[in-house]
Amino acid sequence: MNCIIIDDEPLAREGMNILVSKMPQLQLMGCFSNPLDAVTLLQQNTIDLIFLDINMPDISGLEFVNTLVKSPMIIFATAYPQYALDSYELDTVDYLVKPIRFERFVKAVNKAQNHYDLLQKDGDKSEIEQINDDFIFIKADRKYFKLSFKDILYIEGLKDYVIIHTATQKVVTAVNLKTIFDQLPVTLFYRISKSYIINTTHIVSCDNFTVYLDKIELPIGQNFKDDFFKTFVEGKVVKR
Repeated sequence: MNCIIIDDEPLAREGMNILVSKMPQLQLMGCFSNPLDAVTLLQQNTIDLIFLDINMPDISGLEFVNTLVKSPMIIFATAYPQYALDSYELDTVDYLVKPIRFERFVKAVNKAQNHYDLLQKDGDKSEIEQINDDFIFIKADRKYFKLSFKDILYIEGLKDYVIIHTATQKVVTAVNLKTIFDQLPVTLFYRISKSYIINTTHIVSCDNFTVYLDKIELPIGQNFKDDFFKTFVEGKVVKR
């Protein structure tokens, strides 16, 4: 994966450069102290992944991502954990808090690699073929998949694709998260952020920031939090 580093702190850029150099699946294409300096490279080259700081003088990492017409995968790297929920409203792959442990960095890169590999496999046009009362039938990776609703743990949005996660497989199809959400049964599926739809029957617990589906932890988006707690904690009916 072609990647770049954007961070206004020289020591942070150097540290991230060292981490990137240890990962054979990453090809570093450039390091930048200012997000705007990276625009030309992004326009002229295929960049798959950006390691991006948040708190920078001229434009924050969050603001910069919002300016990109076609954004690469983003892994935020910051000293400020309080921005985590905001970052997940931007289809972020992961959020690393400085100082970054190498094992945590590896986990984030592996997640990005997994997303990259899934999207690369999508050589044939993927689409929703049918949504029935208890299953979804989709075309993906030149095959047809029948996925029972009860088996779907959650659905993850990634740009113009979604990744449907079950306990045994991940299926990518070319549709945005809102489109598939609008066709799913409201009694089973709930959108908890810009990036995630969960199957409510698999909820084990939740707190103010996270929904737990057994060993899976998914962040609750700030804009979705109130409706989620009204529905699942207070038992009120909230319209989509």
